[in-house]
Amino acid sequence: MTSLDSVLDKDGVRLTVDDAVATVTLTHPAKRNAQSPALWRALTEAGRALPGSVRVVVLRGEGKSFSAGLDRQAFTPEGFDGEPSFLDMARGPESELDATIAEYQEAFTWWRRNDIVSVAAVQGHAIGAGFQLALACDLRIVAEDVQFAMRETSLGLVPDLTGTHPLVNLVGYARALEICATGRFVHAEEAERTGLANLVVPAGELDAAARDLAAALLAAPRDAVVETKALLSGAVSRGYEEQRIAERAAQGRRLRDLAGITD
Repeated sequence: MTSLDSVLDKDGVRLTVDDAVATVTLTHPAKRNAQSPALWRALTEAGRALPGSVRVVVLRGEGKSFSAGLDRQAFTPEGFDGEPSFLDMARGPESELDATIAEYQEAFTWWRRNDIVSVAAVQGHAIGAGFQLALACDLRIVAEDVQFAMRETSLGLVPDLTGTHPLVNLVGYARALEICATGRFVHAEEAERTGLANLVVPAGELDAAARDLAAALLAAPRDAVVETKALLSGAVSRGYEEQRIAERAAQGRRLRDLAGITD
């Protein structure tokens, strides 16, 4: 293995790369890794900075909480230094507000790229934007003390950082509605039972479990994993017959590749 290479470290986000595994760490434990527009831009930059050799990305948060969600300073009149406050944005043109939210969402979209598998290692609080960031990843390993909650509705808002689609896919419409509308906590046992978590481990074993999963994900050939991920992610929107056709096409590509046949 090569030595750990720091690629980016800014605005509460650190990206390090060790061969085929990248680690994105939220680095404001004193604020329970509360999120801000600057942090979202850094997350977007981290996705763009990934070397092509990376196959697995592990997302983690320093300290006792993965992420307590949006920093409430966003809702104060002064907002963040050098940033428009959310209240000022709401008073501006609707098209500009939509474009700004779309920019924020970019921090949450790249985790499901077909060329990588993303793993969120989640401990303590994962609330609101923190919950949605964990949902942005393909897989989730959680500590026994995890507390997921979608609090946006309780604040008169809606979850808008791409979390609604994976939440419904994982737990179903009725449970997703109940989780969002009540803002209640989802603890480790329920998270594992409903599919929000792939694995629950003691808090002290979380990083080691993420490393073990990353190693297991690297065991299969990259192209096979890429094709399989594309098949599975596309199955949500395809009918049965469409999925059969997609499987045949993907397998044909793999067999031709293994046989050394180029189109």
